[in-house]
Amino acid sequence: MNSLPLYRPTVDAGDLVAVAGQIGLIDGHLVDGGAAEQTDQALANLLTVLEAAGLTPSDVVKVNIYLTTMDDFSTFNERYNKVFSSEPPARTCVAVHELPFGALVELEAWARRR
Repeated sequence: MNSLPLYRPTVDAGDLVAVAGQIGLIDGHLVDGGAAEQTDQALANLLTVLEAAGLTPSDVVKVNIYLTTMDDFSTFNERYNKVFSSEPPARTCVAVHELPFGALVELEAWARRR
């Protein structure tokens, strides 16, 4: 595994906070399993970053989702909906050829400070 790149988990932009892409990494390694396990960890990582910035899931206004195959969309969606169950943010989901570290799922977010 390559070393992790220079990384800022969040950047403030006025009352908006850009949250960098989150994948299913824990302790520098992808979690075991497939898209379900990686989605759970990527969402957990997102929640950790939000909390560190003093934000919650209800502050998220936009999520961009990247999957290496749309075959994983329903699996991702099931888990995503548990985190963003009421008043979900706007979102975009696209299939990409490849993600860092061989990840199957990546998500990035924009949140608003209230």
